[in-house]
Amino acid sequence: MKHYSTLYVGMDVHRDSFTLAHFALEMKTPSGIVKTDSDYRRIVAYVHRLKEKYGQETRIVCGYEAGCLGYILYHQLTKMNIECVILAPTTMPSPRGGKRVKTDGRDAANIAQCLAYGTYSPVHVPSAEDEQVKEFIRMRNDHCQMLKKLKQQILSFCLRHGYQYSGTRSNWTQAHMKWLDALRPEGLLGDTLEEYLTSFRYHQNKLERLDRRIEEISREETYREPVGKLCCLIGVKPLTALSVISEVGDMHRFATAEKFASYLGLVPGEHSSGNSVRRGGITKAGNVHVRTLLTEAAQCYARGKVGYKSAALKKRQSGQSETVIAYADRANERLRRRYYQMTLQNGKRGNVAKTAIARELACFMWGLLTDHVA
Repeated sequence: MKHYSTLYVGMDVHRDSFTLAHFALEMKTPSGIVKTDSDYRRIVAYVHRLKEKYGQETRIVCGYEAGCLGYILYHQLTKMNIECVILAPTTMPSPRGGKRVKTDGRDAANIAQCLAYGTYSPVHVPSAEDEQVKEFIRMRNDHCQMLKKLKQQILSFCLRHGYQYSGTRSNWTQAHMKWLDALRPEGLLGDTLEEYLTSFRYHQNKLERLDRRIEEISREETYREPVGKLCCLIGVKPLTALSVISEVGDMHRFATAEKFASYLGLVPGEHSSGNSVRRGGITKAGNVHVRTLLTEAAQCYARGKVGYKSAALKKRQSGQSETVIAYADRANERLRRRYYQMTLQNGKRGNVAKTAIARELACFMWGLLTDHVA
């Protein structure tokens, strides 16, 4: 029986089933394709059979694409002393000409080959604490989406029945809420509106409670220092700062600020050939949640005077070192000035300019969290 120094086990994982295949650099094609129940113990048994067949000293590396199972399978296998990797699907090569035939077995074989040849980028596995914080914040964002949908439903209800707010200010201000409370639709319509408003206040109060809890988490010893540094930037409050920290993890794993921006998908895509250079929109690779947060934070640089510091920003900066504050002030001034130059002088569209600001904001965040603030 031939012995291999390293075997790579590709796993195509789904909620109901796992499909496994193994491959070595000395093999021509992957082999041992097996479909099992979605139980990590089946993978452990598969690994043990490989060791019995090829030798106990054989190194075995398992891998699966990031997807519905999250990190749980990684933790289960690691706990059993089985080396495991999570592959980022966007970094794996696709078959030429597209997938004419797609099966679980082919996918498992492709993952095994990607592991062997290194044609992938691994997904960062967060610490247990970061994962808990990340899930809590995402749950809060789900409630935020529920509240947003409820607002749309209330406004649609009023529009359908001829109630139009004539106030000079925007919706959902105190004046708008007083107007809604004063409405008295007849019959069952009144009960409908009352139920809508009751649900609205329930979700609003819950969101405020969740935000207070996030503020408390941001003041814990683990997160106090990095959150405080990021909050020195315009548009970055504890929610955004804590989200970036828990989603990204150790910022030192990015060698440069540009690599961090690339990880977030905030760099332009490129399709060049020969003397032709074509750059398009941002790649949108990587972490969607963080990219969205930074794009929203960039909106704050589209208003206000260059160099102006609000009272809220000064309060967030209090207690930080002079070096950090000076670095953040330089960043804030540059980003606001850059936005006005791009839109007013160069004629860039607002959304394009804000995306460019979000990319530079990510670079300044990298500098703050890796102490590159000189």
